[in-house]
Amino acid sequence: MAWLNVGLLEDIPRLGSRLLVSEKGNIALFRSSSDQVFAVQDRCPHKGGVLSQGIVHGCKVTCPLHSWIIDLAAGEAVAPDVGHVKKFAVKVENESVFLDLP
Repeated sequence: MAWLNVGLLEDIPRLGSRLLVSEKGNIALFRSSSDQVFAVQDRCPHKGGVLSQGIVHGCKVTCPLHSWIIDLAAGEAVAPDVGHVKKFAVKVENESVFLDLP
């Protein structure tokens, strides 16, 4: 794995997101209320909505365009919707956030 330090945990608001622009495309980093961090492609599988602008609740985000809900741990749309987003491995060590960018 090629772990890249992308900042501090405190740089991502609780129940919020931070956008990372990379060669792999835009990646949305999300932080849950329990400080879990998730990283997914910043594009809803439905109509391409910007997920980083969505509402975070639990370990899910609601797309701001058409209210699709994406499970951040699985990278899958919540039923009845069908679709998925690319996930990226993420870890937090000593308050620093690391992202695996293959």
